[in-house]
Amino acid sequence: MTPAARVQAAIELLDQVVAASREGGAAADTLIARYFKTRRYAGSKDRRAVRDLIYGAIRRAGERPASGRAALLGLAKDRPELIDLFDGSAHGPTPVLPDEPVAEAGVAPAWLVERLSAALDGAEQAALLDRAPLDLRVNRLKATRAMVRERLPEARLGTLSEDALRLPEGFPIETSALWAEGLVEIQDEGSQLIAAACHAAPGMTAIDLCAGAGGKTLALAAEMGGEGRLIACDVDRARLARLGPRAERAGAGGIETRLLDPGREAGALADLEGKADVVLVDAPCSGTGTWRRNPEARWRLTPARLDRLKAMQRQVLAIAAPLVRPGGRLVYAVCSLLDEEGRDQIDAFLAAYPEWRAEAELVAAGRARGAGRLLTPVRDGTDGFFVASLKRP
Repeated sequence: MTPAARVQAAIELLDQVVAASREGGAAADTLIARYFKTRRYAGSKDRRAVRDLIYGAIRRAGERPASGRAALLGLAKDRPELIDLFDGSAHGPTPVLPDEPVAEAGVAPAWLVERLSAALDGAEQAALLDRAPLDLRVNRLKATRAMVRERLPEARLGTLSEDALRLPEGFPIETSALWAEGLVEIQDEGSQLIAAACHAAPGMTAIDLCAGAGGKTLALAAEMGGEGRLIACDVDRARLARLGPRAERAGAGGIETRLLDPGREAGALADLEGKADVVLVDAPCSGTGTWRRNPEARWRLTPARLDRLKAMQRQVLAIAAPLVRPGGRLVYAVCSLLDEEGRDQIDAFLAAYPEWRAEAELVAAGRARGAGRLLTPVRDGTDGFFVASLKRP
């Protein structure tokens, strides 16, 4: 591909990303993979160059652009050499016309910036769009961090989690023997801290109430050393089905899974009422803390969708509370930096359950935010998270 053809390919893909963000379609990574699957002539350098153009344009545009071309013209404001590639050549973009729409630079849509500003300063907001590193969690069921580090000299030690290793973005860990042997899992260091905040131990009964594909479930399994009872629950069949193969690779046997019927969760969990030593609620959220990995997600969020997520968070907390035994722990986490999904949800919970108490000593990172802790890329080098730990008397 010529440089101009790469720009045109990026424009075409950005058109798809913009449409998908508006209509709830596939993620950018999926769209890029589909595009190149039918274009075998594009070599690895072409694909990498097009991908860099796409993500550069996405990260730069705070508001959803009018089109892929507007997004690329916005990127050209920072990279003027791109304008020369709008040359009308056979496979390149047409020349730039006067008064064409150009995407404005920004962190996020204005309504979101206003809400983020309650907790984050400008530098913290801007860092949400940096490139994210690749974090690994060493699987203690099979290895130690020292063992893995010896076989993976490119990695450096994490500073917050005793199981964390950090690699450069794009390192092909999933093609390595370490991955195939189940010695490591890809997991942000902040996510590892959330699992550690559960203080799961051998012999306990632990419930991962919004388990998804089971990343934190597997971290809890390693903490429990295969002893006790660990139940992973979710309403999404496809995501929960991914836990089985992952658990087998990790050597984490005995994990129970429960597919929950939305609206009937309490009935399906009635046998566990008052029995859990710890319930982890990694609640559905806006994902504002994960924009480093999914920058187009900020174009997908609307005030109405945020309201629906907040209602789900309140519902999941109400489902979780009765499952905790007296003296047990409920850990609530969201990969969001919006107070309404973090601090405010826990304030409302404690108002509804005044006998419960928030634990001050929670994670060795972040800063206090209400009754919980807030982790950010700038201060902690992790994705953005809010986490709180609540004790039932």
